Amino acid sequence: MPASADDLLRLRTLAHGLEGPREITPEAVVGRMLAVQAQDFGAACWALGIRAPGTTQDDVLTALDAGRIVRSWPMRGTLHFVPPEDLGWMLQVTAERMITGLALRHRRLELDERDFRLAHEVVVDAISGGRSIGRTELMALWEQKGIATAGQRGYHLIYYLAQTGLLCWGPTHKTQQSLVLLDEWVPNPRRLEGDEALAEFFVRYVHGHGPATVKDFVWWTKGTVAGAKRGIAVAGDRLSSIRVDGTEYWMTAELADVDAHRTRTPRERDAVHLLPAFDEFFIGYQDRDPTIDPSDFEKVVPGGNGVFAPVLMSRGRILGTWRRSQTTKRFTVEPRPFGGLNVSQRSRLAQSVRAYAGYLGLPGELI
Repeated sequence: MPASADDLLRLRTLAHGLEGPREITPEAVVGRMLAVQAQDFGAACWALGIRAPGTTQDDVLTALDAGRIVRSWPMRGTLHFVPPEDLGWMLQVTAERMITGLALRHRRLELDERDFRLAHEVVVDAISGGRSIGRTELMALWEQKGIATAGQRGYHLIYYLAQTGLLCWGPTHKTQQSLVLLDEWVPNPRRLEGDEALAEFFVRYVHGHGPATVKDFVWWTKGTVAGAKRGIAVAGDRLSSIRVDGTEYWMTAELADVDAHRTRTPRERDAVHLLPAFDEFFIGYQDRDPTIDPSDFEKVVPGGNGVFAPVLMSRGRILGTWRRSQTTKRFTVEPRPFGGLNVSQRSRLAQSVRAYAGYLGLPGELI
């Protein structure tokens, strides 16, 4: 079905839960999105909060501590929040390619099968039975057992054991999270294999990110075009598509139906969203041109260094970046628009700052 660029952005804003029917818990947001990039822990928590109005930062931390959300490396070698029941089958789709891609790095670090096997045995002995361990404590334990962790060896051991389904990040520990055994932390995982898993992966991606292209999905998962096409074939009528300027974009049939039967309010249409760093609305696609003018891209990712700034978004387009300054008693938000903000946009941004204040539990001010 032919569609316009405005249709594409409207549907994406709806898919992300930034307007239309909203989620009410952080775990429901993760279920909607399937995976939310989370190497910046605080930013990822706000990515959930902004999509579940009324949620507080403590609500997100409580969900993590209770195991209703897990944090691991399900794809791209990047930490994400994912639904606990889905992590196992996601790793079955992605882990082999991720581990194979690190073979040279492992050789350079002099990590071999003996290291991985011994690290596995040590951590199981240390935390089986529902226990957990902090990263620093695990590194020290490995060193005691004769496993060197310097020079990123420790990081790669944890990553490998997470990729192979042994570990994931669990409850908070001091200022970070502790590691737990995945099988104990998630006792009732979903079981999906082969093309059924590929179909679920594609459907869930476009459910929370669509409309998106096959190339977007392949980039997001670091999968293959052939795998994506098999997933689309198996998904069948769960999917729908539109064409924008000759490019095919996929979404769920459910999203198309919700859009067709809702009335978009001016408040939704004109909202100015205070999106966090690395937000899926911007980072979750290979092609970001529909969302931002290419000439402004470096203002969000200075020097192309992979560090994405928090962004202002309205009507599906990135308007600029923003910066937070915070003390123990209050915070301020400094917008850095690519152009000017008109009176209406600034008023709507002030509304978003108030919502952010409710999430943080601190007074906030737009400067």
